[in-house]
Amino acid sequence: MNATRAVVIGAGAFGRNHARAIAALPDVELAAVVDVDFERAQALAQEFDSRALSSVDQILPLAEAAIVATPTSTHLDVAARLLESGIDVLVEKPIAHSAEAGWRLAQLAERQGRILQVGHLERFNPAVVALERVLTIPLFFEVHRLSVFTPRSLDVDVVLDLMIHDLDIVLNFTREMPGEIRAAGISVLSPRVDIANVRLAFPSGCIANLTASRVSTEKVRKLRIFQPRQYISLDYQRQDAVSVAVETTANFMPSVGFEQFAVERAEPLVLELRSFFACVRDRTPPRVTAAQASNALGVAEAILGKIKEHGDLVAETVRRRGALLP
Repeated sequence: MNATRAVVIGAGAFGRNHARAIAALPDVELAAVVDVDFERAQALAQEFDSRALSSVDQILPLAEAAIVATPTSTHLDVAARLLESGIDVLVEKPIAHSAEAGWRLAQLAERQGRILQVGHLERFNPAVVALERVLTIPLFFEVHRLSVFTPRSLDVDVVLDLMIHDLDIVLNFTREMPGEIRAAGISVLSPRVDIANVRLAFPSGCIANLTASRVSTEKVRKLRIFQPRQYISLDYQRQDAVSVAVETTANFMPSVGFEQFAVERAEPLVLELRSFFACVRDRTPPRVTAAQASNALGVAEAILGKIKEHGDLVAETVRRRGALLP
């Protein structure tokens, strides 16, 4: 079997991780690294014995598939150019700068008959895959995703930077869109929202509480889910999950049983890329579709709208009450 020729577009932190993972795949050739900063592209390409280019147009004769790891604001233009040229694409999350732009990419990929996968990495987390196998009727989610502050991704709010991973997971598990959204968030160390708390209510009655912060003193990646007669606690970072379930004993008395999930740990990025290139070879739908990613982005946009409403309300309260102070 001939190796799939792939290029990585964007030589930043995300692009570097993709290049590293692709270079280790036996059935994929890292044909080129592309960045408008040619020196940065050269440095990354040399590290993995590839070639450096400075323009997307230069890769068109070289690639069968491309990873788009450029700033979110460029995703629409870069991915559309590739899809129109007959190249399959994995674009990093969020899919685009807006849900509307995401849907445009989804429709373009369908018209062109191209694979378009979105980099919602946690879908490939082995603990998440294990949880999916025992999922029944999710009734309540409690999710925390906290990070220490870094200068990375400050061009987007924490909802688009971190929380969107969990929005995608919750939407995938519930198989429905929320009917009600409540949200609050504040800026702490950047001009954008750095910490946010969200409550989603779904038509089925399921509730999801999500907190995301990039100003924490520790890194936390945890999801807790409650369903009939069972509670499951999942740690994304450790790739483990434990179930606490109500069981009936031989004498028909209820008891509580604990079960550690069998999880075969692996790097989610490698699993994501293997899945993507399998889709490219077999022409099968990706695990994370552009439609799903656009839905998650649409919910994220609605959350940011609610955060703005809450911020305006707080500002008005402070103004009014401040005027009454002596």
